[in-house]
Amino acid sequence: MSQDRLKRLQQELAASNVDCLALVPGTNLHYLTGMDFHLMERATIGLIPKAGKPAFVLPGLEVSKFEDGASFDAQVFSYVDGETPHGAVREAIKAVPEIQRIAVEHLAMRVMEFELLRHELPTSFVVDAGPLMDALRLFKSPEEIAAMRQSIEIAEAALAAVIAEVKPGMTERQIASRLSLALMQAGGETVPFDPLVLGGPNAANPHGTPGDRPLQAGDGLLIDFGTRHQGYVSDITRNFVLGRASEQLMAVHQAVMDANAAGRAAAKPGVACQEIDRATRQVIEEAGFGAYFIHRTGHGIGLDAHEGPYIVEGNELELAPGMTFTIEPGVYIGGEVGIRVEDNMLVTEDGVESLTRYPRELIEIPL
Repeated sequence: MSQDRLKRLQQELAASNVDCLALVPGTNLHYLTGMDFHLMERATIGLIPKAGKPAFVLPGLEVSKFEDGASFDAQVFSYVDGETPHGAVREAIKAVPEIQRIAVEHLAMRVMEFELLRHELPTSFVVDAGPLMDALRLFKSPEEIAAMRQSIEIAEAALAAVIAEVKPGMTERQIASRLSLALMQAGGETVPFDPLVLGGPNAANPHGTPGDRPLQAGDGLLIDFGTRHQGYVSDITRNFVLGRASEQLMAVHQAVMDANAAGRAAAKPGVACQEIDRATRQVIEEAGFGAYFIHRTGHGIGLDAHEGPYIVEGNELELAPGMTFTIEPGVYIGGEVGIRVEDNMLVTEDGVESLTRYPRELIEIPL
């Protein structure tokens, strides 16, 4: 798989008139090599030329891991503790063809790695590596999709186990902790983000932090969480209420659930990403909550919890089979209520499939 990805990446580099791609530890490097490296005080840089062998700058203690795990031929330039990486970077750059245009990860590369490269390539033109990697990562293979399905199954099983234990008096933080443990017990790997467990008025903050407020009868409960399986992410949001729901909570939830359904109905191959955003937004606006839908409808999902394609106004990229993304409209009325319904979607040959199966309805938790 890594050899095929390297070949496709080099074809994309050549087609984009980019001489070399520089990668640092993170999901792009994992996607290419299948290996994980630490983003730490020791610089690690992969240089992928448009033709020929890649060159890797590695701390000495990472060399054996690379040699044991690499599935394609590459040149390794290492340095040991007590040395600076400048010499290894210089030799790595000499080992690849001349670099006039280099692509770097705008959202991942630190100043440290950038300055190491800039010192050796002071006249090279720098471009964003994002579009190059998106061209590969937007389309998931059957193996990637299978890993995502399993990640979702693990997450949904963990949620069901934890919800069965929720009762008034528990805090958001306590529920979040139980969910994190349940995800590991169900077979999950590291979590892509800490679970968001937000009760009552706290749910009106889309990216709130679980706190120590005891849950009360009538509180809504928004849970946004996920896990990883073989590196691939699930990202799900569902809503509950302790006891009976208020009319406001039911009305808001119905509007958001209807918007989610409209987004799923609108999504299919050939439809621009912004059209799904428009479909969900129209439903919420017609329900009278348009001013409270304050984020995009969704984002791509894969090795990262947030990646392309982004389901947002202005994105004219057309959906195509193999793309995976979320549909997650939400309504947040400050100090009162917050609802979001999030599904993980796969574009098929003739439509879309929701990989998430957990009920979308507002579930009442018995007191």
